[in-house]
Amino acid sequence: MRAFVLTGPRTSAVLDVPPPVAAPGEVVVDVERVGVCGTDVEFFTGEMAYLHDGQAAYPMRLGHEWCGRVSSVGDGVDPQWLGRRVMGDTMLGDGTCRRCQRGRQHVCAAREEVGIRFGRAGALAEQVMVPATSLHALPDSLDSALGALVEPAANALRAAEGTVSQAGDRVLVLGPGTIGLLAAMFLRARDVETHLLGLTPDSLAFARSLGFDHVWTEDDLPGLPFDAVVDATHDVAMPAFALDRVEPGGRVVYIGLAGRPSTIDTRTLALKDVTAVGVLSASPALDATIDLLSRGTIDPRPLVSATVGLDAVGDVLAGWRPPHAGPGPKVHVAPTS
Repeated sequence: MRAFVLTGPRTSAVLDVPPPVAAPGEVVVDVERVGVCGTDVEFFTGEMAYLHDGQAAYPMRLGHEWCGRVSSVGDGVDPQWLGRRVMGDTMLGDGTCRRCQRGRQHVCAAREEVGIRFGRAGALAEQVMVPATSLHALPDSLDSALGALVEPAANALRAAEGTVSQAGDRVLVLGPGTIGLLAAMFLRARDVETHLLGLTPDSLAFARSLGFDHVWTEDDLPGLPFDAVVDATHDVAMPAFALDRVEPGGRVVYIGLAGRPSTIDTRTLALKDVTAVGVLSASPALDATIDLLSRGTIDPRPLVSATVGLDAVGDVLAGWRPPHAGPGPKVHVAPTS
């Protein structure tokens, strides 16, 4: 089968590799659609921390935002999975540790991460093999674009839920990228007064095109009281900025990661009686996200600017945008096209 293989920093190829054979407890999925995200870009550039501490190594196969159809199952897997459309959890815990036993496999110290950690091949290929326990069934109402958006949307749902906001509250989302916009969509669906802060005119214009009226830069952000702030940026200064702008007694949710350590003044955190929430993964919110997307609570498909084939992935990771691309921040890959 054809697969996108990252062989080193900024070095990649689409190769013919042996197709996976379903191992006991695992399934093989024919991949329909895969999203390219910032984590993939960090692996492409060589900046990803996992490459420097032994948790990942080249060559590697990326792709953790995916959907597809189960084509074969291994021993011990319920055959009813055959033919079903699915997406899968990125975080694969060992199933035996204290964290896994308490339903927190996404923070298992020994976890594999699909397309990311400890050599687990990702979905930027015609097929991917994953444990049956990681599967989540997709209803027919979710097309392939929505199916591949479940994973990032579940991250964003966790961020939105971390604000514990409700109708009438005011929340500021820092960063109108994929996660920030998805979080803002979920907040708006709860009748929360949702504000977005960004940098570039194009990203701000796109946020406005999605119906967000309160879109700002740091220079014109009004001095309003924000009940919660979500940091969905990669800016090292934004965690402290979020803490400064949140109301006393409010909440800050950190889902973005900078390339170097960010700092906050814990005196400010304590003296303002602020709750800080960190979000690592989509795992705890996948089922809820599938339900919300199937009910049309939000429609994130405008975030997908283009869909390309495997041969274009290296260029996309290097920053190229297809000529036909729309204004959205997300690029999808159809491996069999």
